[in-house]
Amino acid sequence: MDTLSEPWPTTEAEARAVQERLRGLVVAHDDVPPLRRLAAVDAHYGEQDGITWAAVAEIDPDTLELTRSVLLARRTVFPYVPGLLSFREVPAMAEALALLPEPPDLVVVDGQGMAHPRRFGLACHLGVVTGLPTVGVAKSRLVGRYEEPGRERGSSSPMWHRREIVGVALRTRDGTNPLFVSVGHRVSLQTCVDLVLRVTPKWRLPEPIRLADAISRMHG
Repeated sequence: MDTLSEPWPTTEAEARAVQERLRGLVVAHDDVPPLRRLAAVDAHYGEQDGITWAAVAEIDPDTLELTRSVLLARRTVFPYVPGLLSFREVPAMAEALALLPEPPDLVVVDGQGMAHPRRFGLACHLGVVTGLPTVGVAKSRLVGRYEEPGRERGSSSPMWHRREIVGVALRTRDGTNPLFVSVGHRVSLQTCVDLVLRVTPKWRLPEPIRLADAISRMHG
């Protein structure tokens, strides 16, 4: 589904209406092809120049080695508003992903998925507009309550919001703060958790997100 060709919202009210309209298109069960190409996306902003720098890091899911990367500059089209981050970052991220010679089989997104007030965070939005399976991995909590998971790597605790499980607080490294993992699109929550642990062998952040973050900051 290509909603990027529609007029892009310019107000908070318009953006929330789009979230309400599109959130029913999120697929929360596994519909993921065999993983041959796994990518992560991240965005960074130039100082006072109105530019979003979107980076894609594509890795080999077995070796976790970087295979391709993209860095794209695009005019920032929406202000920063909590809960509406996707309207600021999705246009540049989708355009960067489209520059890959082949689409990735799954995209790890540095941001929220369904752990969002309207169940439609950045990972959901990017997944719906590109059609790609996506996983949301956030460094901080936006919504939901949870019990602190155990201190060991792999410990987890469900995140509850309005009587729903919207994600998982996941410890990816012994003794570090948990990450907040949630469904983006076409991936079940358990598969999201398993995938994040698979691609986070050493540090707190998944390896493809670490690479995408570094690439997004390489502009002059």
